[in-house]
Amino acid sequence: MKCPYCNAADTKVIDSRPADDNSSIRRRRQCESCGKRFTTYEKLETMPLMVIKKDDSREVYDRSKIEAGILHSCHKRPVSTQQIGAMIDEIENQLFSMEEREIPTSLIGEMVMEKLKGIDEVAYVRFASVYREFKDVNTFMEELRKLLKQ
Repeated sequence: MKCPYCNAADTKVIDSRPADDNSSIRRRRQCESCGKRFTTYEKLETMPLMVIKKDDSREVYDRSKIEAGILHSCHKRPVSTQQIGAMIDEIENQLFSMEEREIPTSLIGEMVMEKLKGIDEVAYVRFASVYREFKDVNTFMEELRKLLKQ
C-alpha cells in the first residue's frame, strides 16, 4: 500500500477491525518513511449490481442517482439528511441481498416511493410525479386520492 502523502511503498498496519457497516475491513496504517497515518477499507469485490432502464439498456447501479432524486423531492421538506441516508441504506441492503444482479429501475423506483410515503407524503408525491411521468392533473389527482384513502 503506497502512502498517500509521500508515495513510499512501505506502510504498516496498526489496527484492523470491521467497518461500521460490517461489509468491509477498516485498516489504520502508518507510513514507515514519513510517519503519517491514514485509513484504508478493504471490501470484497463482487459482481456489480446492474440496473435495467426503461429502454432495456443496462448500467451499473449508482447510489448518487437515487440520492439526487430523493434530495430533489425532499427539497424544503422536514426530512433530515440522516433520514435520507438511512432510507437509501435500507434500499441498498434490500437490493444487494437479492440474488438477481440485474434490477429493473421500476423496482428501485417503487422501493423509493414506499420509503418516502412513510417519511413525508409531499416528498412522495413529488417523487411519484416525476417517476411515474404524470401527464396531466387528472393522473396527479388519482395518485393523491390513493394516498388519502390510506
